[in-house]
Amino acid sequence: MIKLIATDMDGTLLNSNHEINPEFDEVFNKLKEKNILFAVASGRQYYTLLKQFDKVKKDMLFIAENGTFVVHKDKELVVNDMDREQALHIIRIAREISQCEIVLCGKDSAYIESQNQSFAEEVNRYYVRCQCVEKFEDVDDKILKVAICDLKGTENNSLNYFQEYQKSVQITVSGKLWLDITAKGINKGIAIKEIQQALNVSYDETMVFGDYLNDLEMMQSAYYSYAMENAHEELKKVSRFTAKSNDENGVLDTIKQIVLS
Repeated sequence: MIKLIATDMDGTLLNSNHEINPEFDEVFNKLKEKNILFAVASGRQYYTLLKQFDKVKKDMLFIAENGTFVVHKDKELVVNDMDREQALHIIRIAREISQCEIVLCGKDSAYIESQNQSFAEEVNRYYVRCQCVEKFEDVDDKILKVAICDLKGTENNSLNYFQEYQKSVQITVSGKLWLDITAKGINKGIAIKEIQQALNVSYDETMVFGDYLNDLEMMQSAYYSYAMENAHEELKKVSRFTAKSNDENGVLDTIKQIVLS
């Protein structure tokens, strides 16, 4: 029996217009009646997710910032922050990469140095708590993640600058334009395993949905692993099942068919 369902947001639960299907409330309430815990596992900020799910936040589990910050009923279950000097070293490298902007993702807020208005607007889609600072070195916060927005395309540009750091930090392509760097070994899959242990949920009792490379490890944390039809081909290779695309309401339809039928 399924006890835990975790889904990515962009490209997975959300359609191409970044909207949640109107059926969500009904499906969520039926899961709650069955004592099935529903979680969102996203590269987005915790406070952004909290705002998006304001009506049901007390009954949800939030896996934010690609698994670095996990909260359930206002209780912090997981905080996997980076070594500060290591994060600042990554930032210094990223500053030298052309057509790249940086978001320093802290536990209390996100931070940017850029004065570029269009970039600030893009950041505000994912980070409802965000401050513009003179320099990242002045930030006093636990650092969860360094996110790089690469206008040239992550896989062919900024990713190449960090290959030699694979042994010391977790480097994840989380979107066509986004590269996320966290503490070594920290990802959505590790977060799921920590949750399973804390809440006494097994691999066979877990269902997950994803579409991109930051979901790879999460697919390996659950028997019921679903790649969206629109998912990256590498994700489909490690997933056991396929769900309809995000624009065809794949997540909710699968839950209705497999869990609620």
